[in-house]
Amino acid sequence: MGFLLSKSMDANFKKQQEFMLHNSRLQMERQILMQNQMRERQMAMQIAWSREFLKYFGTFFTMATVGLTVGAIKRKRPGMMAPLVPLGFIFAYQMDSGYGTLIYRMRGEAESIMASEHDRLDLPNGTPTFESIEKARRAKSTLSSFLEK
Repeated sequence: MGFLLSKSMDANFKKQQEFMLHNSRLQMERQILMQNQMRERQMAMQIAWSREFLKYFGTFFTMATVGLTVGAIKRKRPGMMAPLVPLGFIFAYQMDSGYGTLIYRMRGEAESIMASEHDRLDLPNGTPTFESIEKARRAKSTLSSFLEK
């Protein structure tokens, strides 16, 4: 009789373990999907910001180009157009960021760094562990309880 009960409990235990494993996998998949959606939304906001900034900067750049060109022609001083060089670089960068291939080049470079220079990605003092977090939490809680006295 005890053998049958033990066998039944083992079967239930295995089913419970399988259920917990399945549940944790589902939870992890959902978390990965959520984090990816958040990353995509942040990237979309960054690209949208670049495009919006480009509209304002493009207007400024156009007005500055016209003004400096007219001023240089009227005063016969081509040196007045010198500010257009750095402004042109900023404009080109913003154009590439908002509508060009900058994001693809950055992704390629990031993949290259992850593949061949992985040591650059290490955190100072290594990856946080449960123990290191608990140690910091205890130190803070001890400090805060000490300060309350």
